[in-house]
Amino acid sequence: MEGSKTFTRFQKVALAALLSVIFLIFVGAVVRATGAGMGCPDWPKCWGKYIPPTDVSQINVDELPLEKYKAKRERHGGNPDDITRETVLAEFNPMHTWVEFTNRLCSLPVGLFSVLTMIMAFQFTKSRKWVFYGAFAAVVLVGVNAWMGARIVYSGLQPGTITTHMALAILLMCVQVALVWGGGERRWLLEFTDGMKGQLKLLGLGLFVLIIVEGIMGSQVREMTDELKNSHGNAPRSEWVAELEQTWMYVVHRSFSWLILGVSFWWFTLTRKHRLGGVRWQELLVMGTIVAQMVLGIILSNVGVLRVVQVLHIGLSSLMVCGMFVWLLGAFGKQLNDRDHGRLLRGEGG
Repeated sequence: MEGSKTFTRFQKVALAALLSVIFLIFVGAVVRATGAGMGCPDWPKCWGKYIPPTDVSQINVDELPLEKYKAKRERHGGNPDDITRETVLAEFNPMHTWVEFTNRLCSLPVGLFSVLTMIMAFQFTKSRKWVFYGAFAAVVLVGVNAWMGARIVYSGLQPGTITTHMALAILLMCVQVALVWGGGERRWLLEFTDGMKGQLKLLGLGLFVLIIVEGIMGSQVREMTDELKNSHGNAPRSEWVAELEQTWMYVVHRSFSWLILGVSFWWFTLTRKHRLGGVRWQELLVMGTIVAQMVLGIILSNVGVLRVVQVLHIGLSSLMVCGMFVWLLGAFGKQLNDRDHGRLLRGEGG
């Protein structure tokens, strides 16, 4: 992409917010893979404490919201009377507790950098209002996702809530990518040979839509693996695949990935031929993560649902979305002419 060679202060802070979300997604993937999603059964505290316990003897049951636990059990068709002091304490797992607590700690930089980005975006209220509105929307999305985190805990990892949580995270990343792209002194753009820009823009947009659809289906499959962990916890993870293959969602998700691979190779080949200057880090990032995802998917399908592979599979999806979205911004964006660029620098509008 063409434009300013260095980031402005605003772009650096917006980039920090974006990177903190990507890192949080990787940490969240560890939570999912280890089954630590209910490591802290309450929110915002963890086992009734701001610093979670390391041993069950440190837990004061009177500090826990037992009524919420009973309501959750009743929503899931169970008997709320089954929730007692003893049954609650029996669920304590120190490793799960600290994995989930670490996940919560990693969400703090997301909120901090997002708020700081919004504060710094006030400089664009006259020149690029959409940047300020985008920064404000990012803060709202962070707040909504924090609220969703609490709902996930008190719903007992109810199917659908986790997929919504992930979808909001993807939307947040796209907003933050746009802020980094649009917060510079010049806009970063892609240039193509004559007559190919329109075709490549549509092809890139189609690939992005396919990636998002695949991600939604993948999140549904991950919810299935959560259920398998609960129902087949003692069975080898290599046996889970046979169960997953009985569902249409898994079969479509697995087959859909080959369509994405084919379209991405088509897009990459045309871009390499018709982008002025050849392919750069955006195309290499997207193509590299897609190939890596295919390899990881083959391992998950033929070897087993391995934890480390799950983490990489989920985490790399965030890099793939970011790379593809910044490419689209560069392809569809328009550069400011010299007059408008001067007006922006003077804060007169534009």
